[in-house]
Amino acid sequence: MARVAVTGSSGKLGRVVVDHLVEHGWDVLALDRVPSPRADVESAVVDLTDAGQAVEALGGFDEHRPVDALVHLAAVPAPGLMPNAATFANNVTASFNVYTAALRAGVRSIVWASSETVLGLPFDEAPPYLPVDEEYHPRPNSAYSLVKTLEEEMARQLCRWHPDLSMTGLRFSNVMHPEEYAGFPAFDADPQLRRWNLWGYIDARDGAQAVRRALEQRLPGPEVFIVANADTVMSRPTAELAAEVFPDVPVTRDLGEHETLLSIDRARRLLGFAPEHSWRDAVGR
Repeated sequence: MARVAVTGSSGKLGRVVVDHLVEHGWDVLALDRVPSPRADVESAVVDLTDAGQAVEALGGFDEHRPVDALVHLAAVPAPGLMPNAATFANNVTASFNVYTAALRAGVRSIVWASSETVLGLPFDEAPPYLPVDEEYHPRPNSAYSLVKTLEEEMARQLCRWHPDLSMTGLRFSNVMHPEEYAGFPAFDADPQLRRWNLWGYIDARDGAQAVRRALEQRLPGPEVFIVANADTVMSRPTAELAAEVFPDVPVTRDLGEHETLLSIDRARRLLGFAPEHSWRDAVGR
């Protein structure tokens, strides 16, 4: 059974990722600043902005054995939660520490949380085309997004240094739990409410699936993928929303009725990612 460390294991997505990996046979080491909510999973409280703690956490200490793979989700999870300098210092330092600690421990399979924000959110400047995909250069518009962009570059350079390294960045959309879906119908009142991320979302369970598939595929070198659900948060047709809110943005192909504008074609093709959950199932839409 492969052994994987999950940082940010007590977070909104992290808790679901831990559950999903355990369910699929992974030996999980849960790492976070706060204790793991699962008493039956091996865990440690660790501050990854401390390089020494990161080295010990991934290389093994006391009863904790070294790991074979890393899922790095730990971060200040969004813009505006802390002053920009604090967000930048925490996130970039933690990522550098955990990646270098993993490499030092012999780990050559890393999956990490990038973000939809690198695509240009909140899209006050219109995207270059719709649906957006991984083909255009990142457009960070916040300190949080800037770190995510730098992490993607960090992955490229680390893989250049270590040709046997696999680093897969998942550009997660807005993470949602099923209990939040009851509020989705209210978005229909004003399409501007969610234009900031093109009406996208990712069910945490589908986000966890993407993590597992990235670990299983272990694609060589640095890779990034948009990870969103297959539909939008809206009841209105996607093509109608795009025409109304982004009338001057080229639409590159015909769109399904509620198809996401955060293209997951690449994740489908290379990871085998296939979203299984929709808010529509939960609220009967």
